[in-house]
Amino acid sequence: MGVPKTPLLATDAVIIDPKTKKIVLIKRANEPFKDHYALPGGFVEVGETVENACIREAKEETSLDVEIIELVGVFSDPNRDPRGHVVSIAFLCIPKGGELKASSDAKKAEWISISEISKIKLAFDHDKIISKAIEIAKNKGIL
Repeated sequence: MGVPKTPLLATDAVIIDPKTKKIVLIKRANEPFKDHYALPGGFVEVGETVENACIREAKEETSLDVEIIELVGVFSDPNRDPRGHVVSIAFLCIPKGGELKASSDAKKAEWISISEISKIKLAFDHDKIISKAIEIAKNKGIL
């Protein structure tokens, strides 16, 4: 019996600074959605937990150390990624150290005011992820 074909697994970090009420967005250096803003994130490696993948990807793309606060949700629409069926597990995070600086496959990383997010065209379904994360952050007293 061969290996079954299944969706790819990814993770996204919604990094919110409770003091400034801003969210980290990266500008993608690669396709799909090259030059679009997106959440920091990427694919989970074999043998890695989704939580560790989220922390690793946040560090790789933003140079920030983050703490996961809560699961935002599982985003599994088969059409959310033009490369194919990718399921993303998103986490609400807060920064715990480091200096914001783009690296890895992020062309740019910046803090964006929550009030400005709705004016930005985001990659994938990241607008839905951010909307849900903001709701959770408000309920937890982070925002």
